[in-house]
Amino acid sequence: MPSRTLVLASGSPARLALLRAAGFAPEVAVSGVAEDDIDPADTAGSVGRLAAAKAAAVARPEGDALVIGCDSMLEFEGRPHGKPASAAEARSWLTAMRGRSGTLWTGHCVVDEATGERAEETVGTTVRFGVTTDDELDAYLALPDILAVAGAFTLDGRSAPFIDGIDGDHGNVIGLSLPAFRRLLGRLGVSVVDLWTEDA
Repeated sequence: MPSRTLVLASGSPARLALLRAAGFAPEVAVSGVAEDDIDPADTAGSVGRLAAAKAAAVARPEGDALVIGCDSMLEFEGRPHGKPASAAEARSWLTAMRGRSGTLWTGHCVVDEATGERAEETVGTTVRFGVTTDDELDAYLALPDILAVAGAFTLDGRSAPFIDGIDGDHGNVIGLSLPAFRRLLGRLGVSVVDLWTEDA
């Protein structure tokens, strides 16, 4: 059994899947934090603040768990691109991104309920977009879940074939950098292996 309870302050199925695949069994507690604290000139700073707010919203003053909050956003042409508000906005973004690159930023914050300490890190990964055809975009934009992800794309879904490559952490683009998670735990005096489940 893990020595500490891990809580994921997010309802993201992709983040939960990443943690489970890496040998963790987190509880899920959706923070309810509105993702609107965005500085158009500071995408990296914005996701860092939102990640910290999500972790803080879930952490209990008298608890003993480790809480991780995350937030992701694409920076393209110097501007933040969170979850698109409509299919039309997603189309505009994806059309502009054809054959170009952006940076997917994910903010991470781990709060130790037992001590009140927290550790934070924001990770950037360069994403190289392929040149999609209009027919490919039409088919993709007809899918029901395109408005639920930052930048209107993911690496673990149907948009994956439209990504030519990345420079950096693959998991970070999906929504959580496992190496960053390990580093943050270390700063709080916790070994990542102590949170593994028995069948990890």
